[in-house]
Amino acid sequence: MNISLENMSNVSALLTIKIEKADYAERVEASLKNYRKKAAMPGFRPGQVPMGLLKKRFGKEVTAEEVNKLLGEKLYGYIKDNNINMLGEPLPNEERQPKIDFDTMEDFEFVFDIALAPEFKAELTSADTLDYYQIEVSDEMVDKQVDMYAQRAGSYEKVESYEAKDMVKGLLAELDENGNTKEGGIQVEGAVMLPEYMKNDEQKAIFNGCKVNDVLVFNPATAYDGHDVEIASLLHIKKEEAVDIKSNFSFQVQEITRFVKAELNQELFDQILGEGVVSNQDEFRSHIKKSLEEQLVSDSNYKLMVDVRKYLMDKVGQLEFPDALLKRVMKLNNPDKGDDFVEKNYADSIEELKWHLIKEQLVKAFEIKVEQNDLMDAAKEITKMQFAQYGMMNVPEDLLNNYAQEMLKKKDQVENLVNRSIETKLAAVIKTVITLNTKTVSVEEFNKLFSAEE
Repeated sequence: MNISLENMSNVSALLTIKIEKADYAERVEASLKNYRKKAAMPGFRPGQVPMGLLKKRFGKEVTAEEVNKLLGEKLYGYIKDNNINMLGEPLPNEERQPKIDFDTMEDFEFVFDIALAPEFKAELTSADTLDYYQIEVSDEMVDKQVDMYAQRAGSYEKVESYEAKDMVKGLLAELDENGNTKEGGIQVEGAVMLPEYMKNDEQKAIFNGCKVNDVLVFNPATAYDGHDVEIASLLHIKKEEAVDIKSNFSFQVQEITRFVKAELNQELFDQILGEGVVSNQDEFRSHIKKSLEEQLVSDSNYKLMVDVRKYLMDKVGQLEFPDALLKRVMKLNNPDKGDDFVEKNYADSIEELKWHLIKEQLVKAFEIKVEQNDLMDAAKEITKMQFAQYGMMNVPEDLLNNYAQEMLKKKDQVENLVNRSIETKLAAVIKTVITLNTKTVSVEEFNKLFSAEE
């Protein structure tokens, strides 16, 4: 066997592998012997089929299979042993690759196009200075978070008189032109309404201050501005029928329900943070502020990595890539999208590839490694954030572990967790290596930084 590499340019090469019969003969023989143990052919007992007959029937297929296995082993072994920084996968050369015929040939030559990564140096030191945006947690942000917890822990209570946003329940009855209950008209027992969401202010005002057992008169068509879906839902009729409803209706108030936020008391503190973690509102707010600050660090780090990317992309400058070969790879990976897709998206894909290569160098230079416990920590952190969205801050450790373990069973999620862990570790190291020009900004100012980049 002979393997050779011929550089065609700084970023492309031809890798040629010549395989002779002596390289694969023993493998083919061993494979046929193994097949013979299981082969069942008419006239022969299992394991007794003559080798000559097996070679005649299956020799070509087995030879092709073993040659391809050997080719793959030697191809990737050579690339690994020689530290070839290859982009994508090797592709058969369209001009120099000889035709392969397993019926007539015993020696084979395979020629591959290899896309090589460009050589460059990406590094960061204390001489590199970047802005780092530390987001200030305002009292207003804490207020909103406290209010959110109070809302989520709130409950519905029955009250005697109506206020805005209350829910009313009662008997709806269609009226005739004289204001009397219409014979054969629409009646709905237990009709539920939220008058605050009516589209007509005059109709909405009819419910102001009403009490249980009051009888009110309103017009659904006017109240909901003729919206047939809302009218049909209220009156329990078909949408097509709602178009013709113009009558007034009486509404006998049977029940008024109000949503009441939870009180900021020990019960709420224990429910959100765990028993005894805080004992008063000031401590509760301090705990929430600290939690928000921790969450916002990841946003600050994300912005830093966005800026690091732009900084290093500019610092590294223009790189040479084997465009024709990479476009061919892109087309093969998207067989249904054609040349237009490749031409339209190639420039963006090269930008992503360039950043990938830069980041790869940084990860290697800073000796960043992702271990299983890093993936577990990342999965648990994501799970915590998901629970926090529903106001659940004090999630039991065993529940976090269960959710995290389920995430680690899914390949696509594991890949995301690996990337997340790398980004987190990379940001942490970069913050210690470069010079940070720390700027304290409000969350509004921070968000504007992204809109300015678009």
